[in-house]
Amino acid sequence: MANTNTDRETLRELADAGNETALDRLADLADAAGDLGELSELLDEGSMHAGFLLTRRAVAAGDLRELQQISDAGYGEAGEALARLLKACGGR
Repeated sequence: MANTNTDRETLRELADAGNETALDRLADLADAAGDLGELSELLDEGSMHAGFLLTRRAVAAGDLRELQQISDAGYGEAGEALARLLKACGGR
């Protein structure tokens, strides 16, 4: 794992060239590092996998505001998770 930075740089180059698998791998690395800022940036770049990872974290934390922000950034499943949590809060 000594080449983590090189791997990250290569993944970034591939992602910038439109490789979605590389973008997903960058999201996995950011998630493993707990780098929510990078995950958010990747979501802004169109990574649905980053949206999934952010949504999973927000649901686990019960963070309704974060779910709204993720949904607003384009990951629709965050909006669905938010609706489920809000429904559970209301008891209906």
